[in-house]
Amino acid sequence: MTTPMRRIAAGLVAASAALALTACSSDGGSEPGGDGGGELTEVTLQLQWLPQGQFAGYYAALEQGFFEEQGLDVEIVPSGGDIVPQDALVNGEADYAIAWVPKVLGSIESGANITNIAQILQTSGTLQVSMADSGITSVADFEGKRIGSWGFGNEWEIFAAMAEEGLDSNSVEIITQDFNMNAFLQGDIDAAQAMTYNEYAQLLETVNPDTGALYTPEDFNVISYEEDTGGAMLQDAIWADAGRLESDPAYQETTVSFLKAVAQGWAYAAQNPEEMADVVIEEGSSWPLTHEKWMVNEINKLIWPSPNGIGMMDPEAWDRTVDLALRTTNENGEQIITTAPPETAYTTEYMQRALDELAEEQPDLDLTGESFTPIEVTLTEGGN
Repeated sequence: MTTPMRRIAAGLVAASAALALTACSSDGGSEPGGDGGGELTEVTLQLQWLPQGQFAGYYAALEQGFFEEQGLDVEIVPSGGDIVPQDALVNGEADYAIAWVPKVLGSIESGANITNIAQILQTSGTLQVSMADSGITSVADFEGKRIGSWGFGNEWEIFAAMAEEGLDSNSVEIITQDFNMNAFLQGDIDAAQAMTYNEYAQLLETVNPDTGALYTPEDFNVISYEEDTGGAMLQDAIWADAGRLESDPAYQETTVSFLKAVAQGWAYAAQNPEEMADVVIEEGSSWPLTHEKWMVNEINKLIWPSPNGIGMMDPEAWDRTVDLALRTTNENGEQIITTAPPETAYTTEYMQRALDELAEEQPDLDLTGESFTPIEVTLTEGGN
């Protein structure tokens, strides 16, 4: 479990320390992608949340030494909601950041010169969950209902799906929910927001007071934004500094090396989900083991298959997300963006280079998920 680069932040890193690390990655250190000898290039990766199975591939790359093999000393910095990943990237506090696409599109329109270098999640994992007897079986049934959302840009798929259904954004009452299902279970929300890999599992780990047994899928109506609506948008992606990519050859090479290790990490997580559940707990996740097994397994389902290789952008999915971002308004009449993003908003150049090099170096490595098979996870009370 110990490597020369074991420097994961136990808490949030102070801005001055992060700036120093970023300066080091730009101005010093050895050339990345070497044979593992010499000084490692320091890199900071900013997550969009706390350590958990959602980020298993990055922890796998660290734990298995893939970053080190690429000549990198990577620090993974959690957020917890008080750090906006793209802001940390823009401010020079991180070299790379994980964030949802619609949230970053707004930052780009506001002047952030950053680019999507790897679209890790290929499909949306957002759900809207209601009780089986609620009568809410589609987005059309949202009208007049109390619809839960976490806010912070997580509400845009709700409004996009409503717009596609022809519903006015003011026809629902948006209830800000915590990152749990308590308000929903207490009856304060008619349909709650949930991720396949987290909040939905929380429901199935809860005892139904009417039966004394755990809730089952049959107790709920589940609307998948990816499968059941026209409002699905792209989610977890890796973002880089577009200006540095244009002007700094060392950063370009570091980016390719970083993405090679990330691809290896996610390929490892696909084949070893139970092991990675243990790892993310060791790295600071507060979720119990069974819950983490569920999370890693469900995240894998959102990544694989990746027909063109992990991290490669599906142009149709990008265009759909941008189109929805341009047309969707919230209850206050606000839009995500008002003009189309620049062509530099995403690039496949570095991910493609990473995949090509890995294919040559490790021809047996599954980078498309052709061999991926989800495991069966039986949830338990409290996720323990």
